Amino acid sequence: MVQRQFPKPAELLELMTFKKPELDGRKRRLDAALTISDLRTIAKRRTPKAAFDYTDGAAEGELSLARARQAFEDVEFHPGILAPAPDVDTSVEILDGPSALPFGIAPTGFTRLMQTEGEVAGAGAAAAAGIPFTLSTLGTTSIEGVKGANPHGRNWFQLYVMRDREISYELTRRAAAAGFDTLHFTVDTPVAGARLRDKRNGFSIPPQLTLGTIINAIPRPWWWFDFLTTPKLEFASLSSTGGTVGELLDAAMDPTISYDDLDVIRGLWPGKIVVKGVQNVDDAVRLKDAGVDGIVLSNHGGRQLDRAPIPFHLLPSVRAAVGDDFTVMVDTGIMNGADIVASIALGADFTLIGRAYLYGLMAGGRQGVDRTIAILRTEIERTMRLLGVSSLHELNPSHVTQLTRLVPVERAEAEPAALRD
Repeated sequence: MVQRQFPKPAELLELMTFKKPELDGRKRRLDAALTISDLRTIAKRRTPKAAFDYTDGAAEGELSLARARQAFEDVEFHPGILAPAPDVDTSVEILDGPSALPFGIAPTGFTRLMQTEGEVAGAGAAAAAGIPFTLSTLGTTSIEGVKGANPHGRNWFQLYVMRDREISYELTRRAAAAGFDTLHFTVDTPVAGARLRDKRNGFSIPPQLTLGTIINAIPRPWWWFDFLTTPKLEFASLSSTGGTVGELLDAAMDPTISYDDLDVIRGLWPGKIVVKGVQNVDDAVRLKDAGVDGIVLSNHGGRQLDRAPIPFHLLPSVRAAVGDDFTVMVDTGIMNGADIVASIALGADFTLIGRAYLYGLMAGGRQGVDRTIAILRTEIERTMRLLGVSSLHELNPSHVTQLTRLVPVERAEAEPAALRD
């Protein structure tokens, strides 16, 4: 028989505690975000469709982005047991400098359109976290403005080689003069990818108002207040700001970019130089032989060639081909700290986050970027503890299996004639 009694008020009070209400709306919604996906949900609610879709979308059918994210979801971890890891060290040495975490903020264009604090929020959050921040050629804060927001931290600059080469040369000199320590020479954007969401939304700089734009903006007055009461939105490093995203990129990029251009930029740049947008093993080996300091395996977040290779899948074969003494970084599709841990285990020296950072920015400005970094840090630390490793150096391929859904089909020439018939 169960013994029953009247509830005792003192015992009830021990079981019931009331959470103090948070009056700061921004802090309340950010504290409630437990994952990057939660930040994305908040960002979508608070940002006009054109700006959100520019961040969230990719090229054509968006297959490259979906496959990159699926690749990380298809990771199987292999934890060790009875391997206590009460304290974990998440710091790395990358390109002759420190980073408190194994990821940095990737270059993103038009950033102040997503949320008016833009690159200043990203650079400030990176400085506070002790990680690198990368400014895009198409950024909406100047090279000098980013240096002011992150005066003592590590700033990297992403360079497009434009039709007017002198523009790229001058940007290189300015970034060097401002103390940026690494340049990302970007090679995957000879022309603009077909970003269909942007075309359907009429996305441009400055934003063009249509009836649909106005209707979509009505429940988001805070975004328009910020947009209309802050300095003019423009490309801080470029003078031309009219037209659609694709038109601007087509005017700025040059499909004739070559190794000769890389040599010229290397002659102008005093710091480390990495090539961003590498998508096969042969190019990785050739670039190592050419003497660059590292590469970024990237398909531009799925925003250029749809159906491009999945960077995370390329990682083991690239690492095997270039050896352990060459810097290999990876981006595209990272939405969880476990994705970063898996990348390090399979041979990456470092990773870069783009959309994850922008979701936080749209969700809550600088505080939202801080929240992005905090979420990823927590996930990295928890994953490492569950794997039984105390430092990133202990991670190795035995900790990870890449489960594959996409298996290459053998070429028809290799098939027996009977099968082809």
